Amino acid sequence: MSPMTREHSPAGVPGPDVAAYYRRRAEGGTGLLITEGVAIDHPTAVDSPRVPRLHGESALAGWRTVVDDVHAAGGRIIPQLWHVGPLWGAMSAVDPALTPMRPSGLWGQVGKTVYPEDYLARASAPTPPMTECDIAEVIAAYVRSARNAVDVGFDGIAIHAGHGYLLDAFLWESTNRRNDSWGGDLRRRTQFPVEVVRAIRREIGPDLPIFYRFSQHKQQDYGARIANTPDELAVVLNALVEAGVDVLDASIRRFDAPAFEGSELTLAGWAKKLTGAISMAVGSVGLDRSLRDAGTPGPADLDGLLRRLEDEEFDLVAIGRLHLADPALATILRDGRPIPAFDRELHERRLH
Repeated sequence: MSPMTREHSPAGVPGPDVAAYYRRRAEGGTGLLITEGVAIDHPTAVDSPRVPRLHGESALAGWRTVVDDVHAAGGRIIPQLWHVGPLWGAMSAVDPALTPMRPSGLWGQVGKTVYPEDYLARASAPTPPMTECDIAEVIAAYVRSARNAVDVGFDGIAIHAGHGYLLDAFLWESTNRRNDSWGGDLRRRTQFPVEVVRAIRREIGPDLPIFYRFSQHKQQDYGARIANTPDELAVVLNALVEAGVDVLDASIRRFDAPAFEGSELTLAGWAKKLTGAISMAVGSVGLDRSLRDAGTPGPADLDGLLRRLEDEEFDLVAIGRLHLADPALATILRDGRPIPAFDRELHERRLH
């Protein structure tokens, strides 16, 4: 199951309803659940008070229940560590005394986005760039939260490093204009995500897997890119794999879209080809269009997906929205039954 923000954890604490939500997917036959984005132990990690966090006794106790319930149902579960970075304040009102973590104090070039004009006007105001102290504190926060995840009993770690959030903001030239060791050319822009991965790997040891979500598109601009060629993508992804990433989670609005001109290979396909690492495809699987496209998504057959799996273009498939339509999605697919219909009401953050 792909991560999906649900906002059902008051004060950041997942309760019995959240545990039941994840348990139902494990009972439905899904082998690995990747949780919604979970706030790391940093004051500007996530701006919604209903997004779960991975620090504090109450939150960790809630996650222990989630993990125990999923394991009892025969599933595995890993948390997606999240820091929104430049997009602090996009989900809800925030404390004006706190400064968002932005590599160069920039929100990024605005393109095709769903953010309203009033927010864009506020967000475009520059803020102080991250200092060396800020960078060290954020890395330490990732490490503390990864340690908490291991202590709670999670089966690995997922890192959200796409969509214009903090780690992705270091990769994106529009948000990283630094000229020190954390910015400049693409290799230096990759250094902060690499150091986060290295620090987490040192903390959790060699055995638990690290999943790393990356993307080309950003919340600020769905047309943005971190790599214009496969060679540029190789610079980023190989550095991350060398640092300790096991699974590259290639987030794209449609999993089967060609990643670069002149090839039908998908983003997940390029990730595997360039690095040799395990890669995971995600994005509108089983749907005929992206949620951001006009109209309500309808069902789509899985023939193309299965062909790519058989060709070993990628290794894993993550499905998000259809897991909301029916918790037993994995069993439905194994049995060859019709794909459940997308349900916008359920998608809009109801627990089911």
